[in-house]
Amino acid sequence: MQSTFNIDGMHCASCAIRIEAAFKKTEGVQNANVNYALAEATVEFDPEKVQEHALHQIVQKEGYRVRQMEQHMEHEGHGEQHAHGSEKEVLTRAIVASVVALPVLIIAMARLKFGPEIFSEQISDWIEAIGGTFVVLGPGIVFHKAAFKQMLRKTASMDSLISLGTLSALALSWWAFFADQPKYFETAAIITAFILIGRYLEARSKGQASAAIQKLLELGAKFAHLQQNDGTTKDVPIESLKKGDIVLVKPGEKIPIDGTIKDGVSSVDESMLTGESLPISKKVGDLVYGATLNQQGALTIEVEKESSDTVLAQIVRLVKEAQQKKAPIQKLVDRVSAVFVQAVIGIAILTFVIWFFVTGDPATSLIAAVAVLVIACPCALGLATPTAILVGTGRGAQMGILIKSGEALERGRTLNVVMFDKTGTLTIGKPIVTDLVAIEGQNEQEVLQIAASVESFSEHPLAHAVVMKANDEKINLETAKDFRSVTGKGIEAEVGGKMVRVGQSRWMEELGVVMAPILHQTIIKLSEEGKTVVIVARDTQAIGAIGIADALKPNAKETIERLKQKGIGVVMITGDQTKTAEAIAKQIGIEDVRAQVFPDKKLEIVKEAQSKGQKVAFVGDGINDAPALTQADLGIAVGSGTDIAIEAGQIVLVGGGPEKVIQAIEISRRTNRTIKQNLFWAFIYNVIGIPLAALGLLNPVIASAAMAFSSISVVLNSLRLKRMKV
Repeated sequence: MQSTFNIDGMHCASCAIRIEAAFKKTEGVQNANVNYALAEATVEFDPEKVQEHALHQIVQKEGYRVRQMEQHMEHEGHGEQHAHGSEKEVLTRAIVASVVALPVLIIAMARLKFGPEIFSEQISDWIEAIGGTFVVLGPGIVFHKAAFKQMLRKTASMDSLISLGTLSALALSWWAFFADQPKYFETAAIITAFILIGRYLEARSKGQASAAIQKLLELGAKFAHLQQNDGTTKDVPIESLKKGDIVLVKPGEKIPIDGTIKDGVSSVDESMLTGESLPISKKVGDLVYGATLNQQGALTIEVEKESSDTVLAQIVRLVKEAQQKKAPIQKLVDRVSAVFVQAVIGIAILTFVIWFFVTGDPATSLIAAVAVLVIACPCALGLATPTAILVGTGRGAQMGILIKSGEALERGRTLNVVMFDKTGTLTIGKPIVTDLVAIEGQNEQEVLQIAASVESFSEHPLAHAVVMKANDEKINLETAKDFRSVTGKGIEAEVGGKMVRVGQSRWMEELGVVMAPILHQTIIKLSEEGKTVVIVARDTQAIGAIGIADALKPNAKETIERLKQKGIGVVMITGDQTKTAEAIAKQIGIEDVRAQVFPDKKLEIVKEAQSKGQKVAFVGDGINDAPALTQADLGIAVGSGTDIAIEAGQIVLVGGGPEKVIQAIEISRRTNRTIKQNLFWAFIYNVIGIPLAALGLLNPVIASAAMAFSSISVVLNSLRLKRMKV
């Protein structure tokens, strides 16, 4: 079983690592992942060996609180509100601490600048002492409580560092108060205030980083117009809809749930699913998806999926799973964070001992040690990777690019070659009419009308393409009689008292049909372009030709050019004949073509490239391409509303054209760049800051402000990805 639940009270990466380690030590736990940025734990366990309640108790033993996540989408907002309540609590503490600490600071600074006589020394001393103590033991009590619980369990965290630092400064100040020595109440108070302000800003920034799921959930409709047996409609929550129910969607309303149109014609804005701005025409029999916007006509829809299985629900699940999973680089960070706090406490003790040995002054020694304690920050390290993944995957979801793990993001940056399965990725995946040619004395519309009148009786895919073209052109078909199909050659029927034949040129020659020179030229030209050519004849005279092909998707050529500009090689793989494949590849600028490839051979092509040291991305439809998608360094599955949760692909592209491959790679690279920037600043901050503090070159107040800023800067850097344009 797998259980996911929120954990309240985590304040740094070491908290998450400690809880995760406690889970993994428990018998029956197969795997555990605690995400500090999401304040969430995901645990896989054997229910025969350990119960879910026992997992919650483990969290509580470590000194934290479990907040069970709601199971249904409709309740997701509840968890957000709970989290915001915690955020308000942190804000209140930060405000109270700042208001009380400010006069303490002003008095201390004024006395430092203008001398002790500026204020009554006894009164100002008491104001500093009471104010500083209130801040440290009032709003700052959360640090000491957490540190005390951890001390009882012989562990330590960021709270331990803050508690040690502020209590040491406070204790030193009270000793100095009665010994008539320099006091540091303002240091203890301001450190506490700065860190609480930093906690609030961090919580708020983390909320923005993880807002993608909430925004997705808000896209969905809450109610549907359910049709009753008596013909009336009743507004019901979408969670109550069952497969087979009939709902009415009025113009301008959101489609409540996935289903099939039973009546009506409209255009639907599917941009929230695909990122595509142009509306899609919908008619009877077409699939529509929950949360998309019905723009024009009223639609009657038969429900196909319940609310928990809709495309939107699947997208939310995929995004959440991606955000819960750790990127491989996070393992290094976890190892550092696991020993970070203990190392810092050791350095602080060493700093005190050395300073005391050199100066003999306990106050100077303690201030340097306090600076070490408060500048050290594992929080920035803990936030560096997950916040970038949160924002990167969220931005991808808005564009219809579903990134299923942090590992997929890392793999996207090292690609050498992208292999495209032709059908459905570079091409539309179904034949369409691309060319209409009529001989002198005829017009193209008439040729199409006659051909479609006969083809309307055939079930062949090429026939469907011709009829679809006629429908798009709004051409009225004529009545055809005595229809006959000639296997492998074509079809014939009587239209308007004349025999009409539609089929191969070779069949026309066998029948002695006269073909004008322009038709011979058309056959050669279109065949070289990889298109299928059918001749339309009336009695013994050929009157025109129709070119049919699996047309290229828009932006296919531009996508190939952009990949080449990035130094990434491109390969097209197809089951088509070599001549047809090469003609299509030539149109879009692909030189490396693998034609007449059966599905099982695609895997071998990927392995062959990898054996040469290449990092391969494979782009396919996720069904017969599953082996190749799984083998590739990065599997990019082209999804649709019905197969969005393709297991084989690490990235799923919802709708759109091949340009989304470029966008997915760009999101991957930019997110990785952001992770590296975050880790650089988090590491360099500690590497430089701790020695400076130990050398006495950093005042503890400045150190605490810098510590607070380090976490915020990492989150703000990740938030830049929200504005990413690719």
